[in-house]
Amino acid sequence: MIKGPGVIRIYEVGLRDGLQIQKKILTTDEKLALVKSLIKAGCKDIQATSFVHPRLVPQLADAEELIQNTEKPESVRLWALVPNERGIERAAKCSNLFGVSIVLSASDSHNISNIRMKTSESLAKLPVLFAAARSAGLIVRVELATSFGCPFEGAVPIERIIDIARVVYDLKADHLALADTTGMADPMLVAQRVQAVHAAVPGLKLSGHFHNTRGAGMANTLAAWQAGVDIFDASFGGLGGCPFAPGATGNVATEDMVHMFHQMGVETHTDLNELIKTAQKAQAFFGFELPGQVMKAGPASKLHNLGYEGND
Repeated sequence: MIKGPGVIRIYEVGLRDGLQIQKKILTTDEKLALVKSLIKAGCKDIQATSFVHPRLVPQLADAEELIQNTEKPESVRLWALVPNERGIERAAKCSNLFGVSIVLSASDSHNISNIRMKTSESLAKLPVLFAAARSAGLIVRVELATSFGCPFEGAVPIERIIDIARVVYDLKADHLALADTTGMADPMLVAQRVQAVHAAVPGLKLSGHFHNTRGAGMANTLAAWQAGVDIFDASFGGLGGCPFAPGATGNVATEDMVHMFHQMGVETHTDLNELIKTAQKAQAFFGFELPGQVMKAGPASKLHNLGYEGND
């Protein structure tokens, strides 16, 4: 087996990607309880919300209130997703915020569905968005949706990904998240795309953002790690999905991902048991079973009694 990095960085997206598609809207206090639980679990990068119009994503309408009322140590970095200039204006007013994720799609169809413009138009706006964020003291990363396929167009040429990656690198983003928005990736495709971007833009740091729509999320995570990726988006309990993409389902569960890496001897600087408690807390808030596996089975190190007395 090809060995990847010995330490990875978890970028927790459950409070944004995990909540934005749910019918039940959690209260701000419930969200704050989840943030507190994630901090206790050792999560250092938490994407807490999105500054989108409340009419479009009412689940995240309390973005400012949530960010400003989060009590955290200085080592914890709060992030928010921003789709446009208005989003950055709102983010800039939140002194507790560390950075923003600017989102665009590799395919025109999904970009139009998500943010009402073609990919080329989003790329043309990136310098302005970066400048506005940095003037507010915010670190910037880019999330590239449909990096492994589009639910409207199908295959997305790798040349398109590389062209966008070059723009992101020139703008000096913290990193570029290659996102499998509706679970169209497979491990071979992931490895090929990561290797191709690394070869074309060697100075650009990448992260993996995988949805488990067709059950390949963990396999794709492993393939990206083997290809050298050391930052991974994940969502507690496996919650998630894009409200503007048909068939979207949850992200790879944070606790499942951490369990796999810990089993392989890879450090994540998180506490698995506390992550399981976070997922269980979210499950109680929503009142339905979440898709995460480790929260149900427990870690592999958990042993069970045989259940009967054996013969002498």
